[in-house]
Amino acid sequence: MAMSDLLFPIFLIPWRIQTLYKDSWLIGGPLGQVLCKLVSFLPKVSSTVSIQSLVLIAVDRFGAVVFPLRLPLISSKLCPFLILATWIVAMAIFSPQLFVNKVVEYPEKLVCQLHWSEVFGESSSYEHYMISYIVLFGFVPLVLIAILYITIYLKLKSKKIPGEQSTNAGQQRQQRERNVLKMAIAIVLGFAVCLLPITIFWCILLFTDTIIWPNCGDPYFEYVARLIATANCAINPCICLIFSRNYRNGLKALFR
Repeated sequence: MAMSDLLFPIFLIPWRIQTLYKDSWLIGGPLGQVLCKLVSFLPKVSSTVSIQSLVLIAVDRFGAVVFPLRLPLISSKLCPFLILATWIVAMAIFSPQLFVNKVVEYPEKLVCQLHWSEVFGESSSYEHYMISYIVLFGFVPLVLIAILYITIYLKLKSKKIPGEQSTNAGQQRQQRERNVLKMAIAIVLGFAVCLLPITIFWCILLFTDTIIWPNCGDPYFEYVARLIATANCAINPCICLIFSRNYRNGLKALFR
C-alpha cells in the first residue's frame, strides 16, 4: 500500500498540472505513445491497490479483535501472496488502458486520446466500464470497511477486561475505544468524500445525453473531482500518523 500511494502522485500529479496549462501532449514518437498509455494505466493501478489494501487491513484488524484466540485471518505467510494478488487484480482490470490510449497527431498539436470504441467496438462503453469499477472498487469496499470497523468498535466496547475496576484502567479502555472509533470514522469518511465527486462526474456522463459542463466550469470540475479521488492515497498515511502511535514511532525511527 505504501508503494502504491507513493507511485500514484509521481505518475499522475505532474500530468494533471500540465493539462491545466497546456491542452496538448508534449512528447511524440514511440516514447510518447508509451508514456500516453502508462500515464493513464499506472495511477489507476496504484489507486486500486490502495483500495484493496484498505480492505485487507480492515479484515486483519477485524480478525484480531473479534477472534483474538484464533489464528490470524491474514498470516505473515499469506501476506506476500495477497500483496501480489492486489497488484495482479489491479493490472488486469486496467489492462485495457494499454490498448485504448494513444497519441494522435493533429496539424496544430499532439493529443493523448482515449479510443475505446475503436478497440472494443461500439457495443462496449467506457462509461459503463468506469461505473462498474466505481461500484466494485468504490461502493462495495466502502460498505465492507464500514461494517468491519463498526463491528470492531462494538466488540471493543462490549469486551470485559478482568480487573477493570480501577479508574486508570477504565480511562485507558475508554481512550482506546475513542481512538478506534475516530480512526474508523476518519478512514470511512475520507474514502467516501474522496470518491463522491468523481462518482457524480461519471454518473452524469453515463445518465445524461446533454453536455452541461460549459455552464458548470468545465473542465475544472473534472480535474478537481479526479484530484480529490486520488487524494485518498495521501490521506491514508496522514490518518495513520494522527491516530497510531506505532506509526508515529516507526516514522521517527526511519528518520533517525
